[in-house]
Amino acid sequence: MPNNYNNYSPAHLEYLCKAKKRRLMIKLARILVFLVFLVLWEVSARLELIDSFITSTPTRVLGTLYQMAGDGSLYYHTSITVWETTLGFTIGTLGGTLIAIVLWWSKMISKILDPYIVVLNSIPKVALGPLFIVWLGNGTTAIVAMALAIAVIVTIMMVYSGFQNVDPNYLKLMQTFGATKWQTLRKVILPASVPTIISALKVNVGMSLVGTIMGEFLVSKAGLGFLIVYGGQVFKMDLIISGVVVLCLVSVALYYLVTFLEGRMLKWQE
Repeated sequence: MPNNYNNYSPAHLEYLCKAKKRRLMIKLARILVFLVFLVLWEVSARLELIDSFITSTPTRVLGTLYQMAGDGSLYYHTSITVWETTLGFTIGTLGGTLIAIVLWWSKMISKILDPYIVVLNSIPKVALGPLFIVWLGNGTTAIVAMALAIAVIVTIMMVYSGFQNVDPNYLKLMQTFGATKWQTLRKVILPASVPTIISALKVNVGMSLVGTIMGEFLVSKAGLGFLIVYGGQVFKMDLIISGVVVLCLVSVALYYLVTFLEGRMLKWQE
């Protein structure tokens, strides 16, 4: 046992060991479920219980990924999607936070814009795709705009709601000491809203990726969305599933990157 466990009681040590074993069992069970799924998928296709032309097989998908990694196309398309998602996520989060600050700063502006924000949030963003294509052209700018359209509205609503839920006693205390609105924002509102901002980041990273993929479905000539659409057009299920697999890996990587940023933000808050 590590030295910092020396002062623990035997019962506490036993509890820690059981908790560690339980976490290990959960991880092993997750891996086992995934492996069983892959084996059943592969065996069912080989025994012709399912049509491998429609469902493909794990070995064929792995072969496609290996081939794409070898010729560099996998890294090329993945990097494009990650770059577009990062742009939409960053601009949307920063822009949405700034707009939320403006809404908190001016109650009049908040009341005027509230119905418009609700309407924009309720509109399926994919419906805006053709507009973005006409306005911004058939390229990366339109795709980033799709991701931005999703991220900015989500950020505004979540962050502004967090501002509204700050303990009013803190605000009264700042008013009592004669603090300005800027001091209240910097000393109370923003620090108290860090958990809400973090939640917005976690939601936005996935939503921005969704917006990017939707944009790539419509206009892109490169990216994971393009690979998936192209695979469907030429009936290559291996390519479609490979694109989906890489997309899952990208989404997990982006989520853990936000989780890392969460740790840094919480340290700053402390």
